[in-house]
Amino acid sequence: MSTYHDTYSSWRNDPEGFWSEAAKSIHWDRPWDKVLDVSTHANGSWFTGAVCNTAYNCLDRHVIAGHGDRAALIYDSPVTDTKKTYSYSELLDDVSALAAVLHAQGLSAGDRAIIYMPMIPEAAIAMLACARIGVIHSVVFGGFAAHELATRIEDAKPKAMLLASCGIEPGRVVAYKPLVDEAIDQSQHKPDACLVLQRPMEAASMIDGRDHDWADAVAGAKAEGKRADCVPVAATDPLYILYTSGTTGQPKGVVRDNGGHMVALNWSMKAIYGMDPGDVFWAASDVGWVVGHSYIVYGPLLAGCTSILYEGKPVSTPDAGAFWRVISEHKVKALFTAPTAFRAIKQQDPDGALINDYDLSHFNMLFLAGERADPPTVQWAEDKLQVPVIDHWWQTETGWAIAANPAGLGLIPVKHGSPTVAMPGYDVRVLDDAGHEVPAGTTGSIAVKLPLPPGCLPTLWENENRFKDAYLSEFPGYYKTADAGYTDEDDYLFIMARTDDIINVAGHRLSTGGMEEVLAAHPDVAECAVIGVADDLKGQLPLGFVVLKAGCERSADDIERDCVALVRQEIGPVAAFKTVIVIKRLPKTRSGKILRGTMSKVCDSEAWKMPATIDDPAILDEVTAAVQERGYAGAASGRKV
Repeated sequence: MSTYHDTYSSWRNDPEGFWSEAAKSIHWDRPWDKVLDVSTHANGSWFTGAVCNTAYNCLDRHVIAGHGDRAALIYDSPVTDTKKTYSYSELLDDVSALAAVLHAQGLSAGDRAIIYMPMIPEAAIAMLACARIGVIHSVVFGGFAAHELATRIEDAKPKAMLLASCGIEPGRVVAYKPLVDEAIDQSQHKPDACLVLQRPMEAASMIDGRDHDWADAVAGAKAEGKRADCVPVAATDPLYILYTSGTTGQPKGVVRDNGGHMVALNWSMKAIYGMDPGDVFWAASDVGWVVGHSYIVYGPLLAGCTSILYEGKPVSTPDAGAFWRVISEHKVKALFTAPTAFRAIKQQDPDGALINDYDLSHFNMLFLAGERADPPTVQWAEDKLQVPVIDHWWQTETGWAIAANPAGLGLIPVKHGSPTVAMPGYDVRVLDDAGHEVPAGTTGSIAVKLPLPPGCLPTLWENENRFKDAYLSEFPGYYKTADAGYTDEDDYLFIMARTDDIINVAGHRLSTGGMEEVLAAHPDVAECAVIGVADDLKGQLPLGFVVLKAGCERSADDIERDCVALVRQEIGPVAAFKTVIVIKRLPKTRSGKILRGTMSKVCDSEAWKMPATIDDPAILDEVTAAVQERGYAGAASGRKV
């Protein structure tokens, strides 16, 4: 029997008492004055007055409790043929030594450091080392190009950069140092120091006076017996900044605090994922994304679990059995990944034959998130793995699940297409454009009644006004998720689409507005639009449309190739931007708004209705013909006039 309904009711009846009880599992240097203080931010602050340290709770307290020999982190890298296990004691030693190096470089509590690294243990060590001395870290995914990194340097103003010389993709080495050097050149803010981890696949050139060799610095600290102690920080102090795409193309710096973050993640590891100390948990994500922060590094270590850090792909490293090998070899109890990974596996091994090559007897559950889990993919995973497959829904801003099927409280019945029900802390409502609740079964804007629970963003980095404008102003008293969907008669939630211009490419939320800014900078482009179109593998892919300037003499083919290259250069391969179509005109309303939603329906062969406010209906026929010529079906047959 599930205790979900009783647990959710206990939170509804006494929210502060609920989280106060959950907070007892965390070590506090000083207890809180208030569980929730609504006078500080628009969304309030959790555990005000408390003093704590996240790295201490992730490492020191487990070692002190006698669990130092337990495996904390397992690094598995098929792309480099490397495996390494770190005990809690070993990880603590490496983190403390690196923290001493950072301290020697002049970093102290409140300073920022940007981490630009691939999926290697040092990425997690860097995060924890920053947390140990109160330095606010900002991890930037290694797939982002120099321009995107520069915008984050400019906003966070880091005192130091921690980076690896390169990342490894199947069949190629990606040099990171030139991208970092270019980003620093572009940014008005200049970090004082760069700590460079030289990987043997690609040695980075070093700049005298600024760049320091990571391995040499850490080895020197260890040889001299230098280890940094934990620095107590306020529970409300920032732990990290994680940038997420904004509708203007300017990234938003989501802030995560220390105290509430620990309480929420620690609670979720048991209640949502069903994990106990010593269990092996694998989030097959990247430390550059929120899943990597929450469930590769902080959540599992707070809970005393063993976390897998995997440098590889679901397929091609070496085949579609890669995930099954890791699960079997490391006795993984639960896997958390994006539906995209399973679509890729299903595409290459549709019968799931490779599953039979491995012992998955320790494997209990699969969790999916990052994008909508389409029912056929969920059904395939259920059939082939014979374990519960749990879709759940959350965002970079929340840091943990808004809606889930909580394994630790006892699963409730699964409904394919739904991430199930709201978790304690989240009062989820579906609203119309005027902010009124709509009946069950009616699609509307999904919002969460304030205050948000511990672990969610208290604000945006040094931009409280933008935080209010982006999340709180449209529906006063609510947090706007910018997702649309509905609830059914059982309060199950169904997420259907984004309500803004963020598209979801393989679980990575990317701004079409940011891509449009890049296209608009092309000297031959007069106007442009980027939309998300459905893709069987990645969920969505960006598709660009450009209108050329009058008198342009270059061929459309050349300009299309330029535009694709420009987006890949400015935003990076992570955007999966591959197609631009030159058209004569963009469909617009009479007020000048581009009808992106209708264009998406045309490309996805969905039925669409001629917008009442369109300036010239013939333009949509032109768009339909253009996309059909490129292999997109075009919904002429499904059109409703």
